Formats: sequence, structure tokens, C-alpha cells
Amino acid sequence: MSSKLVLNGVSRDVIERLIRDALAEDLGTGGDITSAATIPQDMRFEGVMAARHEMVVAGLDIAQEVFRTVDASIDWQAQVQDGDHIKAGDVLARVSGPGRALLTAERTALNLLQHLSGIATLGKAYVDAIKGTNAVILDTRKTLPGYRELAKYAARMGGVTNHRMRLDDAVLIKDNHIAVAGSITAAIQGAKDAGLSPIEVECDTLDQVREALNIGIDAILLDNMSNDQLRDAVALIDGQARSEASGGVTLETVRAIAQTGVDSISVGRITQSAPATDIGLDWHAGT
Repeated sequence: MSSKLVLNGVSRDVIERLIRDALAEDLGTGGDITSAATIPQDMRFEGVMAARHEMVVAGLDIAQEVFRTVDASIDWQAQVQDGDHIKAGDVLARVSGPGRALLTAERTALNLLQHLSGIATLGKAYVDAIKGTNAVILDTRKTLPGYRELAKYAARMGGVTNHRMRLDDAVLIKDNHIAVAGSITAAIQGAKDAGLSPIEVECDTLDQVREALNIGIDAILLDNMSNDQLRDAVALIDGQARSEASGGVTLETVRAIAQTGVDSISVGRITQSAPATDIGLDWHAGT
């Protein structure tokens, strides 16, 4: 397939690279020596992939691609689709084909599917926690190297809104940029002089918020502020820029943060430390 094609909003070349590298890491130089030694070459397996707890699914097409990369004759029948909220016992997919190939692909396929479904599941938990407020949940660039597109895809499956994908997507002036530039005003002006937009700046205090508003800004990241400070900042901004709360957000604190009136809340935990879901794959010999 052409590298220009996309699969589930993720570029094809990213998927191919990840699958190639993951399989090479697992197979080593000698291949699946256990399956080769214990499974007859002509033996066929059939398997059922099922959820062991409630979750949001993400990565089914990636898992299918792993199996078919190992052996193109493998048959994959998805029973749900990415973004579905399923319960324990629900079947995600049925897969059948040469037994050796299925066992060779199993771990890599499950690793990717469980990791991505974990991100989607945690993302949905955050989105559900702020229902009824006007805020949205954003992800961040806190992703495993090489997994950025997949992680942000999984976050979308959980209802999360993607923040910038890469450093060239938008300007986000943080404390280190401000320290080097000398002030918030100087940093924002530098971005404006470069003809860049949109521009967001991180502010730790209300005085910094005032300074950013004075020069003009598209969005203000309110970093590690208390809820009282967030409410004061939202009142001060008064629609002149988008407001984003960030820093140490948890499922226990996110709703109260949303109720301060901020437009968005960025949560690094969603892509950085979401626990993998538990998905079982049970095999039996086929006919």
C-alpha cells in the first residue's frame, strides 16, 4: 500500500513502521521457535478476542494489520469498532488461520490493542467526569516516542480533543521560553514578529495573565493554579482569549477545575500513563 494512505486517521507509514519494529523486536533473529517446535505446520486455530472488563476500544484495525503482516491468509472478523464502549465478556474480534502464524502475531497485536484501548478508556473517564460543564478535555505531547499519532488517535476514540500534534502545529510559549526571552511580552512579540499563529502562552500568576492580555494572545495556559485562581483568571480573561487549565489534573479534581469556567483542561496522564486494558485471546484447534 502507498505510504500516503491513512488507516483510522493515522498515516500508513507510521503503522507499518510500528508493526515492523514491534514484530522484529519480538521475533529476534530466530523467529518463534516454540510455535515452530510444538505446532504442526498444517494446524489451524480459531480464536475469540474478548474484553475482561469494561473499556473503550481503540486499535482494532492495527491488531488486524499485525496478524495479516505475519500471514496474509489470516481471517479477521471484528465484532465491534473503535470508539465503542463495551463491557466485560464482549467479543472484540474472531480470528482464524495457520496456528503458528496466529501465535507469532498474538502478543504484538494484543500489546498494541491493550495499550491504545487503555488510552481511550482513561480518556473517556475524564470526558465523562466533566459532563454538563462547558470545558473540553485536551491531550498533550506526553506520548511514548514513535507512538504519537496512535496515542492521539486513541485519545480521540475516548472523546478527547487533540492538542497540538507536533511542535510545528502551533506556538505554545512556556516558562523556559519566557525566561530566555526576558518577559511574556517579549516572547509573545517575538512569535508575532515571526508571523506565527495561533499563539498560546503559559501563565502562573494573574499578573502574567494581565500582561499577556495587554499585548494580545489567542490562548492562555493557566498552569498549576488553584481553583480560586482559575476562577479569577477566567473573569480577568473575560473571553479575550481561550483559557486552558493544566498541571496535576486527576479524575478526582477535574470536575471542580471544569466548574471554574475554563474552556479546556489538558491532561498528560491520558497518553502518558494510562493503564493497559485486559483483553483475552482464547484459541482452539480449527477444523
